[in-house]
Amino acid sequence: MLEVDKGEWVNAIIRVDEFVDDWYLFFTTKQGISKRTPLSSFENIRNSGLIALNLREEDELISVKLTDGKRDMVIGTKKGMLIRFNENDVRSMGRTATGVKGITLDSEDEVIGMEILEEQSDVLIITKNGYGKRTPIEEYRVQTRGGKGLRTCNITDKNGDVVALKCVSQEEDIMLITVSGVLIRVSVSDISQMGRNTQGVKVIRLGDEEFVSTVAKVQTSEDEDEILDELDEHEETDIIIEAEETEE
Repeated sequence: MLEVDKGEWVNAIIRVDEFVDDWYLFFTTKQGISKRTPLSSFENIRNSGLIALNLREEDELISVKLTDGKRDMVIGTKKGMLIRFNENDVRSMGRTATGVKGITLDSEDEVIGMEILEEQSDVLIITKNGYGKRTPIEEYRVQTRGGKGLRTCNITDKNGDVVALKCVSQEEDIMLITVSGVLIRVSVSDISQMGRNTQGVKVIRLGDEEFVSTVAKVQTSEDEDEILDELDEHEETDIIIEAEETEE
């Protein structure tokens, strides 16, 4: 079991079959820094863990994905910007490196999600006030990493900031959880497909002073019991990635 220090928490758990050089862990932070490290660099993990990346002051890890070195990545921000670039724009680095700029942020903006793009999928956006939409990946052209990206959502007082970015297919469901612990499950196919510069439609009705906190996706053929059974039967190795809370 990983020893977690005060001010740290688990950010991601990634299952792997084999630690090989041609697969990578792709990291993205709240301040828009991205990094790609060979999976083989994490083969010998101690109980105290290994340093996965060097975080800058007041930055924190947002997302980690396992890639095969050939993927397009998307990074989204709470103010509705999104950039798409090929992962090879981020050179392979060692564990202790800080990384490079994946997206340039405006003031008061921050990264809320990073995903691997899949063929025939949509980019799903969910906002703080329960609005959502799907946008085809074709509307996001491939750019060079480090730019400001494209607008993916029209942010207003009505829909609120973006809280979740997911790459989805119509064969999946999503679960939305509010700050008060209310959970609903919605089919992706029931969420409207819209263009980039729109605010979306209501996905969940919220009470006063309530907002969406977390969004997760699951296959439509699975229910909660089936998911838990699959996790119990899985025998592959887990990599646990921590995020460190920086002090003001």
